[in-house]
Amino acid sequence: MTEAGSIDYRGALEAVERILNRGGGPDEVLRAVLEALHVRGVASARVNMLENRRLVERLAVGEEADRIAALVGYEGSELGSLELAAEDRAFVERVATLISPYVARLQSAADR
Repeated sequence: MTEAGSIDYRGALEAVERILNRGGGPDEVLRAVLEALHVRGVASARVNMLENRRLVERLAVGEEADRIAALVGYEGSELGSLELAAEDRAFVERVATLISPYVARLQSAADR
């Protein structure tokens, strides 16, 4: 864990990319991403999925904290959101984009 209030943005993105490159089931990959972000200083991370036009928490790590939310979309469809306790909106949006194929796979599995 990094110093309180300090996020290793570069290290977090590198870790996310390694996890995504390794692949795996969507639930497993998204959990690993949230854990990697948490270890690198993101106090709270959450993936929400759209269910019946409402956002529902699907995966989360950390304690309640102020978060920045970014839309998770894939191939023109809104799937949910990523919420991170971070101060860099571009970082949150980048991670949301990176994880979007896995959120789409998770949504697809839930729809079956």
